[in-house]
Amino acid sequence: MTHMHITAWVVGIILFILAISMRDRDNAKAAKILHMILRLDYLFILYTGGVLVWDYIANSGMPILAEAITKGLAGIWMIAAMEMILVKKSKGKPTKSFWIQFWIALIIVLVLGFVRLPMGIQL
Repeated sequence: MTHMHITAWVVGIILFILAISMRDRDNAKAAKILHMILRLDYLFILYTGGVLVWDYIANSGMPILAEAITKGLAGIWMIAAMEMILVKKSKGKPTKSFWIQFWIALIIVLVLGFVRLPMGIQL
């Protein structure tokens, strides 16, 4: 499940970058299509992340569980920031605060996911 989750969010970040670049090139139709596909990927990211958090609940002690829940909340925060960046950009409004939130959430998610939690990458 870990590899599926990592694949889902890598695809999500790629779709996010493509949607941003299409929006910057004034290709609104392609950006909207990519945004809709990205929203479907959000659901897959949330599902696989929820399964991973459930695995931590079933198999771990409390200190690790707290970090897993924090990572899950940071992941939801990151998805919300990505969504707000795309929506605000499509309306022509400033997105600086959401970019800051995106980078903070990304750092938290990567550090907790790959450094602190034991199910980072299972080979």
